[in-house]
Amino acid sequence: MSLVQEIAALWGEHLNCREVGADDDFFVLGGNSLTGIKIIDRVAQDYGVQLSVRDFYLALTPARVADLIEQGRAGR
Repeated sequence: MSLVQEIAALWGEHLNCREVGADDDFFVLGGNSLTGIKIIDRVAQDYGVQLSVRDFYLALTPARVADLIEQGRAGR
C-alpha cells in the first residue's frame, strides 16, 4: 500500500467514509478542525512527522498530505 493510500484510508477511518481518493478534499468529505487535529496526531504517531495545522488544511487532499509527510521524513 502506498503512503497516499495509507493516508486516504486514515481519512476514511476518521471521516466515516468507505472510500477516499487521493485527490478528495478534506472539507468536502465533512472534515472539521477536531477531525483534522486527530489525523495530525495519528500522522505524528504513525509516521514520526509533525504537521502544522495550517499546512494540513492547505494541503486538503491525501496526496498532498502524503507529500508533506515525505518532506518531513527527508528533513530528519
